[in-house]
Amino acid sequence: MSSIYNKADNEIIISRINNLSPESKALWGKMTVDQMLSHCQAPMDFAFGKTPMKANFLMQLLGKMVKGKMLKSKEFKKNSPTAPSFIRKGTYDFEETKKGLIERINHFSDLGQKAVKTTKHPFFGEMTYDEWSQLQTMHLDHHLKQFGV
Repeated sequence: MSSIYNKADNEIIISRINNLSPESKALWGKMTVDQMLSHCQAPMDFAFGKTPMKANFLMQLLGKMVKGKMLKSKEFKKNSPTAPSFIRKGTYDFEETKKGLIERINHFSDLGQKAVKTTKHPFFGEMTYDEWSQLQTMHLDHHLKQFGV
């Protein structure tokens, strides 16, 4: 699997992002392409320590139980649940939001593991830097597939 910390791997992801247009339509789900670009930034901002989040005890317990299974699957299922704070319903400037996502991806490859400011995920609990990489990469891949790139 590719690594969010690897510049060459990220260039492939960025190339896929650059194949999107404001007219790109989702193959499943409810998000528009601009909402998806904004949505993909949210878990990165959390990893960077910019967006604090807390989960209740029950969600943390459930998350710890499903983390291993999810990471072994190598991809998210269509219409997987998302954290309420990551849901996007507004309208976003396509070019600005695309630029913001690419900047965040580059931040991972520029700083490597130092980009991650927290090892505790609000749902999955403690995570290694490799697990953070896998989760971010799987998330991006999932949504880029959602929009056919």
